[in-house]
Amino acid sequence: MEADFVIVGAGSAGCAMAYRLAESGASVIVIEHGGTDAGPFIQMPAALSYPMNMAMYDWGYSSEPEPHLNNRRLATPRGKVIGGSSSINGMVYVRGHALDFDHWAETGAEGWGYADVLPYFRRMEHWHDGGHGGDPEWRGSDGPLHVTRGPRTNPLFAAFVEAGRQAGYPVTGDYNGRQQEGFGPMEQTVWRGRRWSAANAYLRPALRRQNCTLVKGFAERIEIAEGRATGVILRGRAPIRARRQVVIAASSINSPKLLMLSGIGPAAHLREHGIAVVADRPGVGGNLQDHLEIYMQMAASQPITLYKHWNLISKALIGAQWLLTGKGLGASNQFESAGFIRSAAGVRYPDIQFHFLPIAVRYDGKAAAEGHGFQAHVGPMRSESRGRVSLRSADPGEAPVIRFNYMSQESDWRDFRACVRLTREIFGQEAFRPFVRHEIQPGAAVQSDAEIDAFIAEHAESAYHPCGTCRMGRASDPDAVVDPQGRVIGVEGLTVADSSVFPRITNGNLNGPSIMVGEKVADHLLGRAPLAPSNDEPWINPAWETSQR
Repeated sequence: MEADFVIVGAGSAGCAMAYRLAESGASVIVIEHGGTDAGPFIQMPAALSYPMNMAMYDWGYSSEPEPHLNNRRLATPRGKVIGGSSSINGMVYVRGHALDFDHWAETGAEGWGYADVLPYFRRMEHWHDGGHGGDPEWRGSDGPLHVTRGPRTNPLFAAFVEAGRQAGYPVTGDYNGRQQEGFGPMEQTVWRGRRWSAANAYLRPALRRQNCTLVKGFAERIEIAEGRATGVILRGRAPIRARRQVVIAASSINSPKLLMLSGIGPAAHLREHGIAVVADRPGVGGNLQDHLEIYMQMAASQPITLYKHWNLISKALIGAQWLLTGKGLGASNQFESAGFIRSAAGVRYPDIQFHFLPIAVRYDGKAAAEGHGFQAHVGPMRSESRGRVSLRSADPGEAPVIRFNYMSQESDWRDFRACVRLTREIFGQEAFRPFVRHEIQPGAAVQSDAEIDAFIAEHAESAYHPCGTCRMGRASDPDAVVDPQGRVIGVEGLTVADSSVFPRITNGNLNGPSIMVGEKVADHLLGRAPLAPSNDEPWINPAWETSQR
């Protein structure tokens, strides 16, 4: 088998590239190790805790023991299914802050500033405001990716936004528009009651074309001849050849792994494992970043939370309603209010994110023992800690070594303490007075820096946003892995395009920026001029230098 473009990974970026490349008339083969995304556990938004805890949909990775988090191993789910992690994620849609992308451009990813990427966000989106306001001129109206807002009927969603306002923060009608900073409605990749994954948005339409083919297989390495990538070696079957380009879009964990197995990475590390060095790129696997978060949980004084549905009969009824009508509680991920704030004066743009949820529950679906409650997921956006993905052995079937090095910088602890104290202040506002009984977690007794630090060390969890392990930068940068067109430095005919190329993690959830990377790199692969830069000016708090809010 051969095609013009061979893409490894049918995830967020891979599906977007398959769609755009096939649309151009080029032939495309997409290789995916995972199976089908059919079935209610994936397609029903409210069932989001199931697929990321199911071995059939998830690679099942976890970190090495994290020394600053009581040597806990943290789960690192990555989608092993059509649609990749967009088929197992929480469906929260965040573009990132404008200044995130300007930072990319300033640090060597030229052509990836906010003015450059905003047109691609517009191109990919089909935005529906749901009657909740917003910035239509900043949004896309006819792209493949439907972006919606939940119904926000539970009074707790409005209470969260109003509490933020009462605490002195801005309210924003559209954090993906001109103004990210503030409290307002959260957006989701849900359409007509279904998870609108990259598979539904991009891959299925692409596969309807005769020039796009999906192949199930396990990629063991990239075939490289005389410094050029020529194809992909699959376990137990003939190689698949690429006439124009091999594109790796296998996730921030599997993309660096595949590069290293193919001889591209830190030379000494490759030789340790008996792998012949094709290109000595020390940055492969490095620069690993993630968002950590804690769940600030409050016991509710009224039985208005989702806890009343946390039983088999109610879950069955919600599931039946969703299967028959595509509506009801099953049709939303239940993340319907959000917040982005700055932790201190002198921080130019938000560095704390809130996801609000009208139930006190863990990500694995276990409800808080105290019954009715609600929670805010909160954590810092730009940790200075960096980790690494490395090979365990030269066996492609072995999971890589994942060391995030979470909380290794003193600034991480300072920022997390701010998260705890600022969240308590929000839950203490008048808007929550009718709803709050007491604090479940961390608990009112946890007050001092040392007590808060101990809680963080025991309870912080990944928000499942790993990125950065094949960093984009200037071709002259020894630590960069790909150039600003996504091309692997030192090897011809090989591109990486997924969250691994992020120079620095963006504000919020990473599915949106990952799809944007696929959209933009597709134009580079086709030799097209990038979309014309935007002249829109994002809102920056005018008092940022002197005020925290």
